[in-house]
Amino acid sequence: MEITETRITLMEKANSRLRAYTSVTFDNSFVVKDLRVIEGRNGLFVAMPSRKVEKPCPKCRAKNSLRAKFCNQCGQQLEPVVPSGEGTNSGDEHRDLAHPITTEFRNYLQKMVLEAYEKEKANPTPRVKPSEK
Repeated sequence: MEITETRITLMEKANSRLRAYTSVTFDNSFVVKDLRVIEGRNGLFVAMPSRKVEKPCPKCRAKNSLRAKFCNQCGQQLEPVVPSGEGTNSGDEHRDLAHPITTEFRNYLQKMVLEAYEKEKANPTPRVKPSEK
């Protein structure tokens, strides 16, 4: 499997570790969107696309955040969720939608995305506003 295209959208938000969003195309036939380039303690890394895990209200079945104490829809008090694993970290609240199976592929993906990020950072693509089209 080969990465045939990488699109980078630079983020310029103060006090944020998020540096860019990226979309990666594989073999000109499959795309994965919303990978993130994050500034970590040991440098840049690529975070996989994820979604927030929610739980249904026992009364109205509306979805609520795992940390919610009351239902956003009906106000029913919710049972606290005991996170799996050690401590209460945000890793319990998000689940990857797509991720590499092997370390080799993860390293390849990260290398290609970070190279595209550095290239885009050096020569940013001008953004066209929808009203200018």
